[in-house]
Amino acid sequence: MDERNGGTPKDGRHGQDERNAEGDVRSDGGAGGSGAGADGRGETEEERADRRWQELLQEIRVAQTGVQILLGFLLTVVFTPLFHELEQTDTTIYLVTVVLGSLATGALIGPVSFHRIVSGKRVKPHAVVWASRLTFTGILLLLATLTSALFLILRVATHDPYVPWLVSGVLAWYLVCWFALPLWVRARYSDGD
Repeated sequence: MDERNGGTPKDGRHGQDERNAEGDVRSDGGAGGSGAGADGRGETEEERADRRWQELLQEIRVAQTGVQILLGFLLTVVFTPLFHELEQTDTTIYLVTVVLGSLATGALIGPVSFHRIVSGKRVKPHAVVWASRLTFTGILLLLATLTSALFLILRVATHDPYVPWLVSGVLAWYLVCWFALPLWVRARYSDGD
């Protein structure tokens, strides 16, 4: 149903599609019917692309907010009096961190621009794939930015030799939360797709 036009179905069919609790389309024919997609949801290629695009936008919103706040903070550091007292090594780490943050921001905003440029050209399934790749690249760059920023901040704040070990521990935590756990769940619970 399309709520924008008074609740009438988008494609003119009445009562043929239902949405389950997750918002996924289910055809009356069921997962084994002729309308069933490869993932058993009963979606057409375009419906699947629309759903995947919406999911991707939600994921990007979370990552974009974090990277933009971090980059904004990093960009202001150069204007503080303490910045000019940093050792050359710390200045280099700072510059690398700012560049990584800028690259992450570009990759995470890229899907929005990508969608705008290809919108209406009937290439949404391909656009979703490329936007997903940009998002994953942005997440990797965000991981590098956070690690580099943490390393810089702890170096400047403590000057202790345990800083690399602490940063390594935090990096391991990121890797577990962002990659290892999802990959383990995918391997354990997927149907082999």
